[in-house]
Amino acid sequence: MMNRIKGEASLSDVHESVDVSRKKIGWKRAFAFFGPAYLVSVGYMDPGNWATDLAGGSQFGYSLLWVLLMSNLMALLLQGLSARLGIVRGRDLAQANREAYSRPVNFTLYVLAEIAIAACDLAEVLGMAIGIQLLTGLPLIWGVAITVLDTILLLLLQQLGIRKMEAFIIGLIAIIGLSFLTEIIIASPSPAAVATGFIPRFPNANALYIAIGIIGATVMPHNLYLHSALVQTRKITRSREGIKQALKFNFIDSTIALNLAFLVNAAILILAAKVFFESGLTTVAEIKDAHRLLDRLLGNKLAPILFALALIAAGQSSTVTGTLAGQIVMEGYLRLRINPWMRRLLTRLLAIIPAILVIAISGEHEVDSLLVLSQVILSMQLGFAIIPLIHFVSDKKTMGEFAIKPYVQFVAWIVTAILVYLNIRMVLNEAGDVFAHSGNIIWKILIIAGGAAFVGLLLYIIFHPLINKRARETSITMHPHMEGLQQLAIPAYKKIAVALDFGKHDNTLLAHAIGQGQGNAEYLLIHIVESASARLLGKESDDYETQNDEARLQLYVQQLHEQGLTATSHLGFRNRAGEIIRIINEAHADMLVIGAHRHSGLKDWLYGETINSVRHELKIPILVVNL
Repeated sequence: MMNRIKGEASLSDVHESVDVSRKKIGWKRAFAFFGPAYLVSVGYMDPGNWATDLAGGSQFGYSLLWVLLMSNLMALLLQGLSARLGIVRGRDLAQANREAYSRPVNFTLYVLAEIAIAACDLAEVLGMAIGIQLLTGLPLIWGVAITVLDTILLLLLQQLGIRKMEAFIIGLIAIIGLSFLTEIIIASPSPAAVATGFIPRFPNANALYIAIGIIGATVMPHNLYLHSALVQTRKITRSREGIKQALKFNFIDSTIALNLAFLVNAAILILAAKVFFESGLTTVAEIKDAHRLLDRLLGNKLAPILFALALIAAGQSSTVTGTLAGQIVMEGYLRLRINPWMRRLLTRLLAIIPAILVIAISGEHEVDSLLVLSQVILSMQLGFAIIPLIHFVSDKKTMGEFAIKPYVQFVAWIVTAILVYLNIRMVLNEAGDVFAHSGNIIWKILIIAGGAAFVGLLLYIIFHPLINKRARETSITMHPHMEGLQQLAIPAYKKIAVALDFGKHDNTLLAHAIGQGQGNAEYLLIHIVESASARLLGKESDDYETQNDEARLQLYVQQLHEQGLTATSHLGFRNRAGEIIRIINEAHADMLVIGAHRHSGLKDWLYGETINSVRHELKIPILVVNL
């Protein structure tokens, strides 16, 4: 189901769902802010990063640890800017882009963002599949197919709320961290040797290439969209002090979460350096090889098991946040919303189909090439997320006093230039192989045309905000301009529909409906028959339940008539939400009263989200009565 949305709230289902404004000063308020950065941090320890960490450690020992540290500092800066945009302007990056750029450019940016998310999900699918294979021995193609089942897991997590989802992700991060901590203890690297890795140096030219890979895989485009939306799940006091406090606590949250991600990446590199580099095995770059050699070189059966578990946890945690990012870019750029399970299923199929085709046609040995391809695709999107972000948080018109200072702008542009240069260089290296070895002129033409379009769009988003001098509406809401209320038009409802389930709360629903109509409206009583016969035969059904439900509706109508009220009834069949929508539209009702039983999680998934489906489709006011 797809709907065009009117509201501006990012991730509207959980927007401002965590009220931090009521928390007392102290650790409780700080703790209420913590969470968004942990969902973001999983993107920095996903399976796509493991290959560069393993290659760096096995080939060059500890000498590239300083590159990991530098990458972490870059990520901390950029994620901080993303959080600032969401907190101060109440916009996620996709929404801010929609306001700043033209419709064709925004559609192009949307397509690029979706491609990046699909590429990221491809890496997570392959990582989880490899982890499942290493742990159970299942063929890789079956592991890839199994990963589609996490669609159900994500749906359940979303029903439980943002705090439960954050707790789940933090739990997976804990599994990853504890797994590598145990492996580091087993491997016992020399602290002095590890410390030398923080001295900046490149042992040779190939080390520079690996360093480019480490830095290039650090900041992922979807994480910038994600962070700017997730910080809006906290309901803060929209005052100068409230915004300053939110910025402070989110900075602390980001610092802790991203440093944990740095420690995980450093642990992978240190483990590879200790186990492989110091044993003379400097060519280990594939995840499977690393897993196979851990047992033999460490002499411990636990190490490879922990390695596989950490890989599965990394893939699962990253795939949850990738789906949220997909929801953000679709709603922000296109103002469209689709059901979460459909969004998740589409994203996952886009990742699974190429993975299955490659494995089926070329075999499992091509999986690492597919991982590299996913990282190259991600690299190409990075500039299109970072550059607009810096423009937005530097704009004093919309950010007010919270616009970043000139020295921060300078550092941010330097970091952006480095990241974009390194990513372009990585892409050129991949394209260079095609020109060197391929005789297919069509591929060469496509690469040149794509490169020209890439550079053209990059230059446009760099200079457009500087050239475009049109005044834009300020979106900062610290001190909005307030006007007195205009003359209010009080609605009078002529036909009020009431959705009844024939439970103990029917009286409550009818009382609320009569209260809305003030006795002057016509009341349309609706009940949906969901017996086996009704589901099969629809309105042709004449089973006991259908007859009984019809009689009960007529009894309600008669009792309302006796009270001097006008009432009619209508039975629906099969699909509850669809029938309610159809009956109301055909009867031209101008209001709906419906009950909410306040079940959640698994029950909500089993019984169906009737209210959500109905409210997205109907354009009339809906009164939801908590029962």
